[in-house]
Amino acid sequence: MERINPIAALQKQSELLKKEMVYERENYAKALTADRIGSRMQEPGCRYPISLGHSEYNALDQLVLTLFFEVADDETDMDFEPGKPVSFFYLSDNGQSVKETPYQCYVEQVDVGVMSVALPNKSALQSLKALEETHLLGVQLCIDTTSYQVMQEALASAMRSDNEKFVHLRDTLIGTLRPSYRRLPRLSFPWLNRSQEDAVQKVVEAQEVSIVHGPPGTGKTTTLVEAIIETLQRETQVMVCAPSNAAVDWISEQLSRRGVNVLRVGNPLRMSNEMLDCSYERRYAAHPDYAELWSIRLALREGNAGGGKSREKQARLAKMRDRATELEIRIRYDLFDQARVVACTLIGSAYHILEHRHFSTLFIDEAAQALEPACWAAILKADRVIFSGDHQQLPPTIKCPEAARGGLDQTLMQKVAKAKPESVSLLTVQYRMNKEIMGFSSHWFYHDRLTAAPEVADRLVSPIDTPLMWIDTSQCHFGEKESRTLSRSNAEEARLLIHTLRDYVEMIGLTKIQDERVDFGIISPYRAQVRLIRKLLRWQKFFRTLRRQIAVNSVDGFQGQERDVIIISMVRDNEKGTIGFLRDLRRMNVAITRARMKLIILGNAETLSQHKFYRHFIEYVKEHGDFVTLPDPAQKQSD
Repeated sequence: MERINPIAALQKQSELLKKEMVYERENYAKALTADRIGSRMQEPGCRYPISLGHSEYNALDQLVLTLFFEVADDETDMDFEPGKPVSFFYLSDNGQSVKETPYQCYVEQVDVGVMSVALPNKSALQSLKALEETHLLGVQLCIDTTSYQVMQEALASAMRSDNEKFVHLRDTLIGTLRPSYRRLPRLSFPWLNRSQEDAVQKVVEAQEVSIVHGPPGTGKTTTLVEAIIETLQRETQVMVCAPSNAAVDWISEQLSRRGVNVLRVGNPLRMSNEMLDCSYERRYAAHPDYAELWSIRLALREGNAGGGKSREKQARLAKMRDRATELEIRIRYDLFDQARVVACTLIGSAYHILEHRHFSTLFIDEAAQALEPACWAAILKADRVIFSGDHQQLPPTIKCPEAARGGLDQTLMQKVAKAKPESVSLLTVQYRMNKEIMGFSSHWFYHDRLTAAPEVADRLVSPIDTPLMWIDTSQCHFGEKESRTLSRSNAEEARLLIHTLRDYVEMIGLTKIQDERVDFGIISPYRAQVRLIRKLLRWQKFFRTLRRQIAVNSVDGFQGQERDVIIISMVRDNEKGTIGFLRDLRRMNVAITRARMKLIILGNAETLSQHKFYRHFIEYVKEHGDFVTLPDPAQKQSD
């Protein structure tokens, strides 16, 4: 066995993270130096022009401003996630250069074409007035340097720690120590299948680490919730983390619905509305002692503002400060003592109110999308860790190619699963897909271990339908194009997709599709193709009544979602067999497993089959579905 030095492994992560940060900073600086608006608009997370809407104060007494995007885009608008920092820019008076506002705001809410941002507290009204007086405004994402700082500090702490329990856990996760388990009586959950039961059993028995590996549609969240609740039968409190606020909110909501007292820690701006009542801030303000604390704080502000510094006054103020500190500590301890689950993002685990907090068990959901350095921030607070996710689906987003090649895109869950396979529990029954749609993914990614639940195994949109179809454009000579943003598009394939969708709707019957609310997902790995397909759809009157039943997005945009019918536009069409990041097979695993009852793929089989994965997939479709090669249009015309 290869000898692994945990300290050296952590040091390497630190170096790769530095490369990622430098890369992001350099690209951001490059975007800021773009004097032409057109150049800046090509950057991700940039919107221009925008118009200002109404402003109002939110529950946290922050001034929130509504922004409207002149051009709405339901994919790229979602780059602006709640809680992310943004800044404004504008054209100078002569219209020749771009200027920046000297402050940052934070996204509060975002929808297609509209976004609200919280202005800086200290100068909110002045900032709002300045913006209202500025013409030709734009908005763009800023770099979140805080996250990099948290991750680097976590890696440094993990390297220098001499705590016996932590060192043991660290060496089990990334060293040569094997995970250990205790023997417990067999647990029984009639509402779970056997593989889910086994996963919960292993979680409870694990001394250091366990992995709940949940392929698409296998009930990972259901299993994780049960594992957390069962752990709470043996422990007073656990921590639950995930890489994103949306993922934290999702698992927290499921636990709350089961009656678990969840304390949601983090910036309330980044939380879902459903979880706000569980937030630390809301519960802090609702505590019985808060009214007294608030009145003391008010008296302190008034006392400090008034003149005179007599001994009597100083003593009175000091006594009030002591009482305020006493109340603050009492409220904080009460909130944490009452909570069974403390939930936050991995980065949020470094939040100051969690300082010196320690947990017997840490659960990390969506761990296959979490950067390893972010995981260590939370692991430092725990004696054992439970990972949940699927490392055969989308990896974490890495912007620096060199950092990705160095291994920053390899998650801690992925490394543990590979080095310590005994820690892994694979969920094997999926409840989403027709068995033919599931089959290839099960074979290629999960060693043929998945089975379709009886209620979905043979499910179809219509008895006259089939679950799988590949429309081969090899003879059509469509060709691909590269856009200014280096994304790819294929106009003829996009038009073919629209015709295919219409033909399918007409075959099944428009009335049936409307009555049964059959929904459609159109996926392309390339943003340029996504934008093109959306444009073509908007032009088609036929689809107006189905607009709410059709979603068009990238693979990343469909992560965690599912639709009755999925149509994938593969785009790549060239003689060399160049397929770009279609080589990232985890993305294709996500794409082909979004479909419940029908999967249609449009693509040049000759181009794609030069890669082993696609060659085998095409053979699978030929055997289990419909493979249709379209004729050469020129040949068709001559005939």
